[in-house]
Amino acid sequence: MADINSIAKQFTDFYYQTFDTNRAALQSLYRANSMLTFEGSQFAGVAGITEKLTSLPFEQVQHKVTTLDAQPSSTTGESSLIVSVTGLLVVDGSQNPLQFSQIFQLIPDSGSYYVFNDIFRLNYG
Repeated sequence: MADINSIAKQFTDFYYQTFDTNRAALQSLYRANSMLTFEGSQFAGVAGITEKLTSLPFEQVQHKVTTLDAQPSSTTGESSLIVSVTGLLVVDGSQNPLQFSQIFQLIPDSGSYYVFNDIFRLNYG
């Protein structure tokens, strides 16, 4: 099995770089059965998830990952994994970054991975 921490790092680097520069391009990471829970609201499928991500009300965003943890998420030998991320979100050049947490379940697909589950929350307090 490939090193899951390395896979998680490669995935999150790609995900957040793409999110920060071209959110519409994230659609390639989702499938018809993918699900997103964003701040308690649920979205399903490529079109629904892409529409939510591209309609977020800001012009510029930068993710700064603080922690990254990964675990295998299947006992069947399939190399799916759970990735948990915390970090800071700088929106439209604000001097006050927002704290966020995000969890992905990644499923193998043709030598790569797709996002089956995606849960995003801002952390207040």
